[in-house]
Amino acid sequence: MVAFPPCKINLGLRIISKRPDGYHDLETCFYPVPWTDVLEIVRSDSFSFTQSGLPIPGQEADNLCIGAYRMLQQEFQLAPVKIHLHKVLPTGAGLGGGSSDAAYTLRLLSQVFELGLSTEQLHQYAAQLGSDCSFFIQDTPMLGSGRGQILSPCSVILTGLYLVIVKPEIHVSTAEAYQNVTPAKPDQFLTNVLDSPISSWKNTLINDFEKSVFEKYPRIRKIKDDLYEAGALYASMSGSGASVFGIFNTPVNLKRTFAGMTYWAGTVS
Repeated sequence: MVAFPPCKINLGLRIISKRPDGYHDLETCFYPVPWTDVLEIVRSDSFSFTQSGLPIPGQEADNLCIGAYRMLQQEFQLAPVKIHLHKVLPTGAGLGGGSSDAAYTLRLLSQVFELGLSTEQLHQYAAQLGSDCSFFIQDTPMLGSGRGQILSPCSVILTGLYLVIVKPEIHVSTAEAYQNVTPAKPDQFLTNVLDSPISSWKNTLINDFEKSVFEKYPRIRKIKDDLYEAGALYASMSGSGASVFGIFNTPVNLKRTFAGMTYWAGTVS
């Protein structure tokens, strides 16, 4: 069985407070993007995990797809499977690719073994794997709060608009990004900002990570500036970076502008 785990962008990302458990309470809108990895899971005589495409940093044993399988294996005594992940989405990009792969592993395993897991059950398992894994259990925009695992419906619609995502060859440490943010309560509700015209988002829809990340990596700031120069209605860093996206009314070709960087563009579905 094959699935295509998508990535996400963050429309606004406010860090509200630091929690006693060391995590942070945040507020964001997760928006799915049809730029995907490829994930295949089939029954097998023995467990195996293989990978192709872009390299995945870290130890294989720490891969979230394997963690998702082990979680359900322990719960439901699952038989062995073969998992193959073809990696297209860049890692360390603020796009949630690893979280999406993990969530889709849960979704596929539920289908392969006919577990009949509900959306709520899948959310609960996904939340144990990572803060934004739960978002990828469903394929619709969601408001995220808490660590990002508390989700509620979001009315924002970008359908038909053109999206450009640019990822420079820069690694931004998520832990360091959080250390450099001063939590604060936003002066506007995110829902109110998202309900306003996209043309007004430039000064109101804020990613709190940008200030410190841009100071350390001016090249990332320049990508955002270049997207606005090219006519973007709105541009922002996604997550803690290093990817930056721009939303346009009509298709644009900016491959030459961002030559040497990872580049994706397409119409939002």
